Order: sequence, then structure tokens, then C-alpha cells
Amino acid sequence: MRLILVLGDQLTHELSALRTANPGDVVVMAEVMAEASYVRHHPKKIAFIFAAMRKFAIELREAGWTVAYTRLDDPDNSHAITGELLRRAAEHGAAEIIATEPGEWRLIQALVDLPVPVRQLPDSRFFASHAEFAAWAKGRKELRLEWFYREMRRKTGLLMTDGQPEGGKWNYDHDNRKPAAPDLLRQGPPAFPPDAVTAEVLDLVEARFSGNFGTLRPFTYATDRAGALKALDHFIANSLDEFGPYQDAMLMDDPYLHHSILSPYINTGLLSAAEVCGAAAGAYAAGQVRLNSAEGFIRQILGWREFMRGIYFLEGPDYTRRNALGHRRDLPPLYWGAPTRMNCLSHAVGQTRDLAHAHHIQRLMVTGNFALLAGCDPHQVHEWYLEVYIDAYEWVEAPNTIGMSQFADGGIVGSKPYVSSGNYINKMSDYCRTCAYKVDDRTGPDACPFNLLYWHFLDRHRDRFQQNPRIGRIYATWDRMDADRRDAALADARSFLARMDAGEEV
Repeated sequence: MRLILVLGDQLTHELSALRTANPGDVVVMAEVMAEASYVRHHPKKIAFIFAAMRKFAIELREAGWTVAYTRLDDPDNSHAITGELLRRAAEHGAAEIIATEPGEWRLIQALVDLPVPVRQLPDSRFFASHAEFAAWAKGRKELRLEWFYREMRRKTGLLMTDGQPEGGKWNYDHDNRKPAAPDLLRQGPPAFPPDAVTAEVLDLVEARFSGNFGTLRPFTYATDRAGALKALDHFIANSLDEFGPYQDAMLMDDPYLHHSILSPYINTGLLSAAEVCGAAAGAYAAGQVRLNSAEGFIRQILGWREFMRGIYFLEGPDYTRRNALGHRRDLPPLYWGAPTRMNCLSHAVGQTRDLAHAHHIQRLMVTGNFALLAGCDPHQVHEWYLEVYIDAYEWVEAPNTIGMSQFADGGIVGSKPYVSSGNYINKMSDYCRTCAYKVDDRTGPDACPFNLLYWHFLDRHRDRFQQNPRIGRIYATWDRMDADRRDAALADARSFLARMDAGEEV
């Protein structure tokens, strides 16, 4: 008899460990403090995972599996995955443990170190294996999403006709950069009122994790596959067609816009990446959605999500400690809801607190952009993103943060740092209209802090970036400025950072 480990982000009957199991094997699932508290996860994230785990355990039992399930409040709980495996191994006389490879180096190593033999199987839920990604990356001077994405399109046949990309182009991103206007008819994701299982978990999480950043209630996420499938169908029917043009837009009073909010379900196994991409491609083939929307959505999953996982496992366990720019500033309290006069950050952080969600541009160009411009410690930024978002797991979050957002990997993920002044945020959102700062001011007490910090960032990292073909030309603009204006911008930036470091509201 063997133990079959099923983790909280592996909730699918197609899991490689389950597909390898024999009828007499025992499935082990456990709610443990070690996983719930290695960072201070958002309460909604903890509740989502625990509720989904409990429901999946019921499904397994109904399918005939023997499931040894440990609840968080079980008095015999050892509160570590490894401890529960050892406890169950002794209880059932198991000689071997079968696991699907976890999505974090931390857990992979913990399973390796167990005194009981553990066989870790590849996670077959992804389009590209580690070996495939490593083979693609070998010998390349630069690892760029676009080239990997094309390989994935060819491999899967998604949006391909006779070996060529649908419509004659691989990428329709140039059509997908429109600002959005308020729209009372925009549907947003469906809400799922908590059932008895979820309600019980909410009470548990409220009692144990009330000190964590984030609002637990109301809780409206689906917590089983049936609900996740309803969310997928709703997105395809109501939001996908306009997802493309407005995917980068931001609005104060519309946190969802046309975004799918499917990543929590995909990342836990309630939906498969293949079925989600297939649904989008099928909607395009049926004439229900425009090509740039289907392609832009599929690229996020088939391209970016797979690329992030490939980078994470290619680069190894030390990736989250990379700090190529030498940034050391502590992440300021405004990231945990302290008052700020910056309207964009106030809304992005407030939305994150209440929903455990913010879309990719809010993460990259608001919270991430500010942290990078301000010189915040990338490991602290990484842990913040891992804490606050319901879809955050290290294999996908770390490369997005350390690489894409903070350029802390020195350019492995991106060819340039994603920094901008307030102009980009003003173009893509309505945040600036009611902000205490003035987005058109470049210096002075009312100047948008993004404007000040943008030039401060470029100035202090000039040696690294002035020869960068994608950002180097900006230095010519800086050099053409009047010397007094440059000095004023840098002085105002230093003053802003000093006030923020001193704990003043900024």
C-alpha cells in the first residue's frame, strides 16, 4: 500500500499521482499551518483553498478512494505536509509515497528529505514539460516569450490553420491597448454564495487568520469544479469578446472589467489550462468573439503562464533572492492599506485587500511599477504578491515579480524594466482625474510621484540602461532637459522618498 499526496493546488482527478495510484492506496490531504502561514496569505485565499480541498476530498471518496484528510483544527494535526505524510505512513503501514511535483522548490525539497521513499511525478497539467522548456531555452542568448509562445501554438494547434497563425499574425497586442469607459452593462464574474462547506471554512479562517491583510467576507468565489465551469462559461459568453481591446484598462469603480477571474481555478486544478484555451479558441471558431480577444486571452495562458513556469524551474531555488539592481528599501506601509494620496495605489491596494484580486496591469504598472521606481527590496515585493492574491503560487508569481515586475533577475524574463511615469496610468485609467497629485506636473509639491521617481530611477541606473535598445533613447530626452529642471526633479524625488521612509503619508 502506498500514500498518494494531493496538495491544495492539485485538485483534479487527472492528477498524475492519482492516475498512477492503485485501488488500495490511500490519498492524503491536509490543511496545515506550515502551508497556510509561510507567508501571511490573504484570508480569501486560505478559505478558497481549504473549501476546495474539502469538496475535492468528498468527490474522491464518492469515486471510491480512501482519503485520509486532516482538517486544520484536528487535534492530531502535525501542521506540516511532511509531518502528515509520516503520520499517515505509520498509521497505514505505507512503504512509499507518490506525489505530483509541487509548484515550489521549498516543498519539492521537503519531500526529498523525508525518510520514507517519495516518488515525485511530473505535473502533466501544463503544455510544456521542464525538459521541453530547457531544450527550447538551451543555447539562446535571450529567453523571450514571443518565440516560446509560437512554439506552443505550433505544438497545440490553437488558433492555427495549415501550420500558420489564424489571421496571418501571431500577436494582436497592438489592438488590445484601449482605455475603458464606465459601463453599467458590463457583467463581471458570477458570484457564488457560500454553501455549508464553504461557510464552515470561512468561520475557521476568520477565527485563525483575522490578523492577515485582506477582507474575508463577502466571499463569492466558486470552490468546486462545477462552479469553476460555470465561471468559464460565463466569461466566454459575456466577457471574452471585449477582453482583448480593454485588457490593459483600469477603472476606479470596476475592478473586473472584462477579465476572466479564472486563474484561481486553473492554478488549483478545478479547471485545466487546455480546456480554458480550447473554449476560447472554440468561441472564435464559432464566430462568437473577435480574434484579437481570443488570441490575447490564450497568449496569457498558453504563452505567459507556461513561460513563467519554465523560467521558475529553469533558474532554480535561488531565483526569489535575485536582486540585480541592488534595491534595499522596505516596502512601505501603504501596501498594507496605510493611507496614501496616490489614488492609483490607494485603489489598487484597496481592491486587493477586498477581493484578493487585481489584474495584470494593476499589478505590473501600478503596484509593481511604484515598488521598482522607489527601489524596494524585490524579495519583499515577491512575498507581498504571494501573500495578497488568491491566484498566487510561487512557480507563477515569482518570475512575474522578480523578473517581469522588478527586473531583479537582470533581464532573464524581460529585455527592459517596466517603469513608467504617471502618463501611462493616466492614459489607461481614470485614477488621475481625482488624485491629490497632478499627473501633468513634473516637479514641485503636487507633482505625480511616478513622474519624480521615474527620472530618479533612470538617473541612478544610468550605467546599466543607457545602452539598452528599448529604453536607452529616453536618456537623450533627460539630457536635453534644462539642468535646473533635472536637479529639481531629482531633489523632489529624494524628498518624497525621505518622507515615505520616515513614515509620513505620501
